[in-house]
Amino acid sequence: MENQSDTLLINREKSWLSFNERVLQEAMDRSNPLLERLRFLGIFSNNRDEFFRVRVATVRRMTELGKKTRQQLYDAPDELLKQINQITLRQGKQFDAAYNDVIKELKAENIHIVNERQLSESQEKIVLSYFKETVRPNLVPIMLTSKMSPELTDKASYLSIKLYNKSGQEDTKYALIEIPTSVISRFFILPENRGHKYVIYLDDVIRLGLSQIFGIFDFDAIESYAFKLTRDAELDIDDDLDESLMEKLSKSINKRKSGEPVRFVYDKTMPDDLKEYLMDRLGLKVQQNIIPSGRYNNQKDLISFPAIGKKTLAYKKQPPSRHPDLHSQKSLLDVIVKKDILLHYPYQAFSHTIDILREAAIDPAVSAIMINLYRIADNSKIINALINASKNGKEVTAVVELRARFDEEYNIFCSKLLQENGVKVIFGVEGLKVHSKLILIQRKHGNSKVSIAHVGSGNFHEGNAKIYTDLSLWTVDTRISSEVEKVFDFFNFNYKPGTYTDLIVSPFNPRQRWIELIDREIKHVEQGKTGHIILKLNNLVDEELILKLYEASQSGVKIQLIIRGICSLIAGKKGLSENIEVRSILDRYLEHARVLIFSNGGDEQIYIGSADWMGRNMDLRLEVMAPIFNKEIKKNIRKLINIQLNDNTKARIIDEELNNTYWKSDGPKIQAQKSIYLHYKRLIKD
Repeated sequence: MENQSDTLLINREKSWLSFNERVLQEAMDRSNPLLERLRFLGIFSNNRDEFFRVRVATVRRMTELGKKTRQQLYDAPDELLKQINQITLRQGKQFDAAYNDVIKELKAENIHIVNERQLSESQEKIVLSYFKETVRPNLVPIMLTSKMSPELTDKASYLSIKLYNKSGQEDTKYALIEIPTSVISRFFILPENRGHKYVIYLDDVIRLGLSQIFGIFDFDAIESYAFKLTRDAELDIDDDLDESLMEKLSKSINKRKSGEPVRFVYDKTMPDDLKEYLMDRLGLKVQQNIIPSGRYNNQKDLISFPAIGKKTLAYKKQPPSRHPDLHSQKSLLDVIVKKDILLHYPYQAFSHTIDILREAAIDPAVSAIMINLYRIADNSKIINALINASKNGKEVTAVVELRARFDEEYNIFCSKLLQENGVKVIFGVEGLKVHSKLILIQRKHGNSKVSIAHVGSGNFHEGNAKIYTDLSLWTVDTRISSEVEKVFDFFNFNYKPGTYTDLIVSPFNPRQRWIELIDREIKHVEQGKTGHIILKLNNLVDEELILKLYEASQSGVKIQLIIRGICSLIAGKKGLSENIEVRSILDRYLEHARVLIFSNGGDEQIYIGSADWMGRNMDLRLEVMAPIFNKEIKKNIRKLINIQLNDNTKARIIDEELNNTYWKSDGPKIQAQKSIYLHYKRLIKD
């Protein structure tokens, strides 16, 4: 097909922006509790920041390559940057409207967000005292000069200060202050007054104290305006053979701090002289996404807005259920040896996985533990369990992916900690990111040895497990455990990739295997049988696989897709994809599990694991997808997917227009995440 990508695929950047607009929809959804709507505004803002740091920065680099990149982007880079700017400006206005709406509704609940000009006399004294004792010691004011180019971090928000005399007798001076949210909360709660609660931004606490900071100057006017700078976050790793990967990454992380600017967001009331002065000092050009905004930047901090007011202003707590087969068992390893176990976070407790590793750490029958780590929680109990196992004489191997974006520094720290405590640490694989979620526990069982394997869709991260929906399979089925062992052999000996019959392992066999499974559904339809594919993924971008799905649709295969984020496939297009429907579910939890179902002529085949359908997951990462053999687990997964396919509350239709229209159906209201939570709650009671 000539120029097929121009007409058959949706640009991934536009699709991602559409996904973030669904996050914004949650902030505008009045059925969500007010404080949760603020949290969604924070998530939207955080997502947008990362989009500019990574994707916009990448597209900007592609502008230097010209036509060579058009096929990869499905658009000319220069034109795409213009479209991105238009979309983000429109979404910025939607954000402001949603924010103002929530603030008004909070006011009706007697919760007031006030600035420094709205404080009563008594409140001003309290805020000034807080400024003097807590905030002022953490501020580093920088006086700007014509010879200075300040080094600014892209994770921070700044106040730009203009100092002058209204009479105009002295030259104007300019200064910068970083808002120190890394050490002080962005929000300060003032004492309640007659049932009314008050919150002030840290930005405004600093504004109130500016006269104390700059009192040494003889100026009668001090103005302040917020701004932030977003930099290219790509790590350029040197090819120095004399340095370890850890050393190279450490250097690259430092370079990231001075990466090329890709966005300058500023308070639209900032005077022109101050804006031009800042742009000159920062080396910015007009075409570099200079975006006017409101009084506050870095609204990602809304994610941690204080929990104040009535309980109904936040989600009702949903404590995770215990797995019915692991509940109150003396030995979790003994349970897994007898039957496969599927855990589903956050509906079920992630502590089960921690407890399994803790048990393995002290079990005399366990000889070795192998795990691969991509993202790790602060003060990780997983890390503690591995160290404990090592101290108990187990052979512990941790494959740590140092190049997990934005977690590189912490992963380096954890690697050193593990090494210091006797754990063998392997730093990924040359040329590949290790993104799989694997554990292998080797244990004596009677007179024989057994390998207990874990294959999952999510990271071993206690924090993420509370908000990311993920699946974890624990099994001793040798069809899986023997091949998981081969993957760990590959980590140890990169020249030994192995062959995989049941696991689908990137980059060795994924695209070929998925195409074979799609072809099988096409063949069934040609034989007069039913062909049906259900894919639940975070992202669907791979062009070859999308074209194969189009072919299957045209052959009569029914295809249902649940795609959380980017979807380059166009659904429901006449003559192309009439048998394909795509929906996206966005709700309280972040949908993160990958589930792939092929009807296989009535004998359904189900896979779970770590890989999306993107080029990087097929070719540039070590990913593992595992088949589900256990009939009971297959039945449970199918039930969960059916619930999601019937969601008529939080599901959106994904089509070529990217309008994010809610999917509606007759019958009772179904909200998948609520229904799934109740499903697991009933299991533990039965």
